[in-house]
Order: sequence, then C-alpha cells, then structure tokens
Amino acid sequence: MQTVTAVAHRGDPYRFRENTLDSLRSALRRGADAVEIDVRLTRDGVPVLLHDATLKRLWAHDRPLNALSADEVRGLTAGGVPTLAEALAATEGGRVMIDLPGDPSERAVARIVAVARECGATDRVYYTGAAPAMLAVRAADTAAEIALTRTTLAPARPALLAAIRPRYLNYRFTLLDHALTEHVHRTGHLVSCWTPDTRRSLRRLLDMNVDSITTNRVDLLDALRTDAPLQGRGPVSGTPGPGLR
Repeated sequence: MQTVTAVAHRGDPYRFRENTLDSLRSALRRGADAVEIDVRLTRDGVPVLLHDATLKRLWAHDRPLNALSADEVRGLTAGGVPTLAEALAATEGGRVMIDLPGDPSERAVARIVAVARECGATDRVYYTGAAPAMLAVRAADTAAEIALTRTTLAPARPALLAAIRPRYLNYRFTLLDHALTEHVHRTGHLVSCWTPDTRRSLRRLLDMNVDSITTNRVDLLDALRTDAPLQGRGPVSGTPGPGLR
C-alpha cells in the first residue's frame, strides 16, 4: 500500500465549487488525508477562502477582495465564501494545508496564523506558498509545518532553507522525476507536488515515491494508492471548470 498523503486541491472541485465548505467536506469523505485551501484577507482583515484576487471567476463579481469587507463578501456570494475559522470548524479532525497566494504582507500572514491558533488548529494546519510568505509564517510561528513552493529546478539556497525550515519542498508535478525526488529526500526533506489529475500522472508520481500529492481528483488518487475500485463520479455541483487551475 502506498503511503503518499492525498491532499484535496481546494476541496472537491469536480463536484462542488472550490474553496467552499461543501467542497472541503466532500473531499474528506472521498478519501483525502488533508484539504488544501487558499486564504486571503478582506479589507477589514478577515481571512477567507479565495484563490483569486477578485470574485469574478467564481462568483461573477469583478470586485477585488481587498476592497471588500467580510460582510460585503458574504452578501455578494450568498455566504459562499467561508472564513478561515468556518473552514477549520468544518474540517475538524482533518488536516488543512493553507496556501497563501499572491504576495501577502507579513501582517496578513501573521493574522492568518493567529486565526489558526485561535481556532485550536495549530497541530493540524500547515502552510504552503512562495518564500516571502513562508518566511512570514516562520516569523509568526516558530513551530509551523511548511511546504515551500518550488516552481523551478534551481536548488533552493541553503540560507533560505535554514531560515524557513520547511518539512516539504512542494513542486509543480511536471518538474519531478526520480532523480530530483531522490535528491530532495537525501537533503532530509519530503517531496510534495501539485496538481496532477490524470491516472497516468498520478501513477508516475506514486512510482517515484513522492510523499504528498495535491490533486483535484483525490478519489482517483485514493483508489490508485490502495488499489481500490474508483467510486462513481456522482453529481457535479457548482461550476467545476473554472476551479481547475
């Protein structure tokens, strides 16, 4: 049995709109070990789940999130965009990977880390993103678990790794091969990646002993790692297409 960690990318976006409570709950029901969510701050400093800088793609409102209060976001989306606190409550007992998209300020990152702490979720939350955001996470929580995003094959600078102290190096899946995976393991780090969705890609990554895979098809990954039959797709809710990027 493959021991790879199955991480659901923004929940279960083939069935429910990404980064919604229904999507997160569905992913955990369908075999996810963890759910990945994107977190940004509203104008009044409330961490909410949204990948994009605006509400346009998912919610048809061309309004920047950082120009809206949490109450305004709730009104424009009929409550569809959950707060981080709501998401942590909905995934109680499950692991949560918090992605920090864009270029969040140190203050924004500190607020997100603080909410996770206030919700009693520190032990089941970990963080991923680019180096500046992960440096801010490390400053806010010296014990935080971190998956440092890598979008290039260039080795990370030793000084940067020493400052961030990531557990995982988190690669775009197309960059990975056996040699790179073995090299990262030799440095004492685990290997994670995003977002393969085909049977062929997932099998290739399982074969090279990647430690964690973030995918939009967590049910497929769960079936492949346990050699179990894949369940039927079931009904699709929301608009999955825009969520798969």
